[in-house]
Amino acid sequence: MRYGFGVDLGGTMVKIAYFDENGTMLGKWEIPIIVDDEGRKLLSNIAASIRQFLAQKSIAPDSIVGVGVGVPGPVNAAGVVNKCVNLGWGRFNIAEELSKLLGFPVKAGNDANVAALGECWKGGGRGSENMIFAALGTGVGGGIVIGGRLLYGAHGSAAEIGHLVINRDEPEPCNCGKHGCMEQYCSSTGIVRMAQRILNQSNAYSKLRQHNPLTCRDIFACGRSGDELAERVLNQYYAYLGEALANLCDMVDPEAVVLGGGISKAGQMLLDGVRPHFDRHVFHAASGARFALASLGNDAGVYGAFKLVLDAFG
Repeated sequence: MRYGFGVDLGGTMVKIAYFDENGTMLGKWEIPIIVDDEGRKLLSNIAASIRQFLAQKSIAPDSIVGVGVGVPGPVNAAGVVNKCVNLGWGRFNIAEELSKLLGFPVKAGNDANVAALGECWKGGGRGSENMIFAALGTGVGGGIVIGGRLLYGAHGSAAEIGHLVINRDEPEPCNCGKHGCMEQYCSSTGIVRMAQRILNQSNAYSKLRQHNPLTCRDIFACGRSGDELAERVLNQYYAYLGEALANLCDMVDPEAVVLGGGISKAGQMLLDGVRPHFDRHVFHAASGARFALASLGNDAGVYGAFKLVLDAFG
């Protein structure tokens, strides 16, 4: 039996998990992210923590297949990070640098992409070889798995689905500088923005007006209770998301579409709302994709990171 590690670089903490080659998680812990000195200490801290774990558990180094890492920024298939502002990183090869520190092979990928691979392997997309993952949170991230392998693209920016343009008439700019990106409508901030627009255009009573500040959760809760304006907001949300996912499926033809992120906590209500709009727009030959909710939660990244290692070195 061989073993390895999955590492997920989050906003404030690094998640590290230890797996056997079957994908069973045998241990998990966190260390703080320290970005002093342009993040130079971060990789050495990760390496030290893994070495300490191996020593404490008396694990033979030759049983380790490698270490996978999910990074909050573009990473190409060779492991080159192309700027990661949150960590203070510029352009460098994280796989080579961490491998030097550890003495093990290292494979790296973008964190949302890696989470997609985790969900395909052990989560909501389990059993699929071809899958689209949409992380619907404060922004919209994603990942695409084709033939069981993660799609990187030429520059490490494949599956930046949040910046697909779905409304060219949008007057307000996205954070990326474009107008009408999927992220402007299908994220939690996007749905709140749509709700505020609708409220400003109507004098009708709505429970939404009782919430200040208004949140995505409030909108779904009011929609469940039959609030007319909330239902209108949600239908607009489902329409945008369904059309965007249909366009993606026309290109990829996946077996599964997995929805994660904070908005996925709406559960079956989200799936039932999106599906009719998806069916309306998808090309008939790609209409067989099943929809599922992400099931690994915050562990999707470490599962996916370890799967990177197995695919590359296992």
